[in-house]
Amino acid sequence: MLKVSKFGGSSLASAEQVSQVCDIITADPGRRLIVVSAPGKRHSQDIKVTDLLIAAASQRLAGKLGASECAEVVERYRSIASELGLSTEVVEPIAHDLTERLENSTTDADLYMDTMKAGGEDNCARLVAQVLQARGIDAYYVNPKDAGLLLSDEPGNAQVLPEAYNRLRTLQERQGITIFPGFFGYSRQGNIVTFSRGGSDITGAILASAVRAEVYENFTDVDSVFAANPSIVKDPAPIAELTYREMRELSYAGFSVFHDEALEPVYRAHVPVNIRNTNNPDADGTRILPDRKSTDIPVVGIAAMENVCCIYLSKYLMNRQIGFGRRLLQILEAEEISFEHVPSGIDNMSVVIREENLSVQKEKRVIEQIRQTLAPEDVFVERDLALIMVVGEGMRHTVGIASRATKALAGASVNIEMINQGSNEVSMMFGIKSGDMETAVQALYEEFFNGDNSST
Repeated sequence: MLKVSKFGGSSLASAEQVSQVCDIITADPGRRLIVVSAPGKRHSQDIKVTDLLIAAASQRLAGKLGASECAEVVERYRSIASELGLSTEVVEPIAHDLTERLENSTTDADLYMDTMKAGGEDNCARLVAQVLQARGIDAYYVNPKDAGLLLSDEPGNAQVLPEAYNRLRTLQERQGITIFPGFFGYSRQGNIVTFSRGGSDITGAILASAVRAEVYENFTDVDSVFAANPSIVKDPAPIAELTYREMRELSYAGFSVFHDEALEPVYRAHVPVNIRNTNNPDADGTRILPDRKSTDIPVVGIAAMENVCCIYLSKYLMNRQIGFGRRLLQILEAEEISFEHVPSGIDNMSVVIREENLSVQKEKRVIEQIRQTLAPEDVFVERDLALIMVVGEGMRHTVGIASRATKALAGASVNIEMINQGSNEVSMMFGIKSGDMETAVQALYEEFFNGDNSST
């Protein structure tokens, strides 16, 4: 059976890490389709290759050279190749490619930036293929354009086009090990376009879906997904199994171990995902499946998202006005603002938005349009909010989860600004002040993981 294995930036940051990745690839003959990210940080003070390329592109777009940042990227690859005993000639095509990208036309700034960003993954894939070849392994780099990874013409936020799946399916027929660069593909116009940041996870999921892989292995730098952010909760419990729905909710709300958009392709193809640790490949990791064998544990994780704001508006007899919600959302659509949640009451409605999507200028225009179009009695924006998500399939079968959560928050003196729960009851959202976020996560973790976390 064919496995798709994706390795993140931390797994490819140094020669030692690249060597470990190659060991993992060759340890299982099923690992024949490999997706790689650009090299990440070697230490806490280091700079990721992608960030260096963004800096180089920004310099060029500002009318400067960007050459020093580009040279740093070349040196990173040179260092990896040298420490692995590869010929210096291996780096020459990489240096040429990056210089060529840097000197491309900057007329379309967005497409230029995507071309530069994609250079990290593209050249890392070439390098990994050569490392494997030097070991006598039948391994080959493949370009996403040649493979048929067609994406929408949306630089920095591209989406896979349906016809890409049939084109990519032929990858399963290739002999040897295929090394595929993550994060980018090509538009119908032939332009390089990238997914949102961290999009190599998406590339892996698309390939796993296209070839109907036995499993999609996502190698990172942790043993598993944890029930809470380790930077907030000390030694949080590992999660052995999650459903696609649970992982989607956790990723959306801040679990950075897996890109929240990466689940859709594997979800539709029913391909299981296994999140594993490059530095501890014998660990079982976390499995993401269509359904969990047991939902006896109602809550599997506590997630938190900062930097959100909320538009509050109220109007007496709002519920009697047909189309009120539609007209409100049309105002946001006209400003190209997506929303996260829409908690509402009989005479009031709240729209939760990411701060980055509502600039001060947009806020002024939106509020004015709301006043003119909907004539609310009150409308204002509250910023500096955080969303806390309590996630678990078993919540729908368990009485009292909301009561326990609100009691835990009250006990920690955390005021709740809003509450929202989807009809599928997989998650429960609490809106709170950003300054209370860590306290809230710790209180909820204590309630559900150090207390009773069963459905009986």
